[in-house]
Amino acid sequence: MSTVCEFELNGKDEIFEFNKVAKQANGSVLARLGNAVVLATVVSEFDNPVEEDFTPLTVQYVEKTYAAAKLPGGFIKREAKPSEFETLTSRVIDRSLRPLFPKGYVYPTTITVMVLSADRDVDLQALALNAASAALYTSNLPIKKSIAGVRIGKINNEYIVNPTADQMQESTLDLYVAGSKDELLMIEMKSISSEEMVEVDIEAFTKIHKTNEVNEDDLVEAIEVAQNVLKEVNTTYENGFETVCKEQKSVELVEFTIDEAIINNVRTNYNANVKDAIKKLAKSERAVELKELAKYILEKEYKENEDINLAQVYEAVSIVKKEIVRKMIVEDKVRADGRGLKDVRPISIETNILPSTHSSCLFTRGETQALVVGTIAGPKDGQMYEVLTDKSTSMENFMVHYNFPGFSVGEAKPMFGVGRRELGHGNLGKKALEATIDKDFNETIRLVSEILESNGSSSMATVCGGSLALKAAGIPISGLVAGVAMGMVVEDNNYSVLTDIMGLEDHDGDMDFKVAGTSEGITALQMDIKLGGIELSVLKEALLQAKEGRLHILNLMEEAAKEIVPSDALPLVEQFAIDPGKIMVVIGKAGSTIKEIIEKFSVSIDLDRDSGNVKVSGEHKQNVLDACEHIKTISNNATSRKESGKNIDFGKLYTPEEVLEGKVERITDFGAFISLPKGGEGLLHISKISKERVKNVSDVLSVGEEVKIKVLNVKKDRIELASTLL
Repeated sequence: MSTVCEFELNGKDEIFEFNKVAKQANGSVLARLGNAVVLATVVSEFDNPVEEDFTPLTVQYVEKTYAAAKLPGGFIKREAKPSEFETLTSRVIDRSLRPLFPKGYVYPTTITVMVLSADRDVDLQALALNAASAALYTSNLPIKKSIAGVRIGKINNEYIVNPTADQMQESTLDLYVAGSKDELLMIEMKSISSEEMVEVDIEAFTKIHKTNEVNEDDLVEAIEVAQNVLKEVNTTYENGFETVCKEQKSVELVEFTIDEAIINNVRTNYNANVKDAIKKLAKSERAVELKELAKYILEKEYKENEDINLAQVYEAVSIVKKEIVRKMIVEDKVRADGRGLKDVRPISIETNILPSTHSSCLFTRGETQALVVGTIAGPKDGQMYEVLTDKSTSMENFMVHYNFPGFSVGEAKPMFGVGRRELGHGNLGKKALEATIDKDFNETIRLVSEILESNGSSSMATVCGGSLALKAAGIPISGLVAGVAMGMVVEDNNYSVLTDIMGLEDHDGDMDFKVAGTSEGITALQMDIKLGGIELSVLKEALLQAKEGRLHILNLMEEAAKEIVPSDALPLVEQFAIDPGKIMVVIGKAGSTIKEIIEKFSVSIDLDRDSGNVKVSGEHKQNVLDACEHIKTISNNATSRKESGKNIDFGKLYTPEEVLEGKVERITDFGAFISLPKGGEGLLHISKISKERVKNVSDVLSVGEEVKIKVLNVKKDRIELASTLL
């Protein structure tokens, strides 16, 4: 018989139903919120432990299209490869729940969350985590702590708890926090840009772009709001689920212990060797030096002892290494590479080093190096994707793709498909940069970050390089964005906050978080807390220290931006406005006119029927300029619908071979536009001016000059001319 737990939280009814479906799993629940229904299950194989010292946890978040009463898009009508949102949500659940598993839990475990019914106004990411935690909490696994997720928005300077999709459209903040009733475990945040009408004169307004960066005080305040919600929600869950919890299975938590004598031997006799290895480790994420030292100690000390193997000695060396690194940081305030706690590694920046790309930036910080390459394309060239609760396909016009090849850390392995980590780092880079891009810029932008070297903080190198790549491509941004990875080491009541952590400190530290932003504030943050919570006062201190590092990096980036030389490969984009009433003339019957222009000049054209804005882009400058002049001529020759409702019909006014006298109105590189006696303008192409080759039109003609021409070709909406001297 099923058991139903109902709660009213944040003004909404939540229903959790246990023992109804998937009863062969260790734990399962059907969670309902509004019209959304998700099934969460937990399965752990107690009879199949792994030999390594880690928890083999797999998390799957799966959206079923039938949940929104629609079929999968594409040719194959069956769910297949996980979408990016599904992968990122799986990652969020994993990062939130993994800290709950006790050390020594070595049993393969899979958490599966399936969306069975969707609701546009329900945050599926939060509901999925809450359901997964409920299934885990009530299962027979040795875990008795509830975790919940909460999203915080901000509208008109007021915080909104778990905002709806419509509210998120108005929000300037997207903060997602996961934690228990007492501890924060994971934080993700991004700012959301907006536009605002500002009065510049009496009854005159202009539209400005707002990045809506968040300052450190406001961010801590928003996190505190989330923390209070998590305390209420998790307390309610734990009290409500108590009656449906299964009896915990008595499983062995495997202790991977090393003989204390081996550790003491390394501490006493090889301390200096470990310190030398640490200095070299500071330059690489690979532990080659430690392995070599372990081999040396094994050969020298334990060659005759068959009970002691290389793995044990290596573990002993690693333990001593971690002790030394942490002691240096907390007590001596010195890091493995000799830096102070707030010091940023040396930075070098080069822009547009790849001649055939639209933009590029090689950003190097210490032993971490990212080559970020930018590409601009038309609005319709973006990535099409589906949102479960939307009936139509959406278009993504800003993409950040992060690649982490094995050679970046000296590993001999081929490059395969994109992993969860690469998707996550690319998503973080996108969050950091997206709010700075002008909302009126509707072209497609793709940034690709190739990590060429890595020793910590490669995602933040992607942010720095990506921001400069945007700048180098001439994309309108509100300001440069810099990112820095921070860490923390805690020993008893003492702690140290680290700026610009390297791989060694990430591995041996207690917390790592990444902060990105402009000089005005934070645009994105990602935090994972390993030590089971953090005081908000300590968090604020860490954020302020991160600000110092961020501003230091921004100063270097601003200097590098002054040296940017635009790439010759950049597509030329020209924008101008014509009378909106003449847009249909430019388009022509069934699009015939605009198609002819696109084919003739090899350009792309975007027209805004409401504003009359025309955007012409292409690879060749002259073609773009010629197309612009051609469109302006068509517009000038057309009568606005608002004026008379009809256009000049050249076919009725002029005939081929007719000789006329006109006046030069304007001169371009490719010819002159002639004002005609019966109305309208015609193009006198540079090749039709004289029998001799004309290098510059201005050498032969001048604006205002009267010239004799004859009609070569005439159509209803345009006319071609030639000099009578030919």
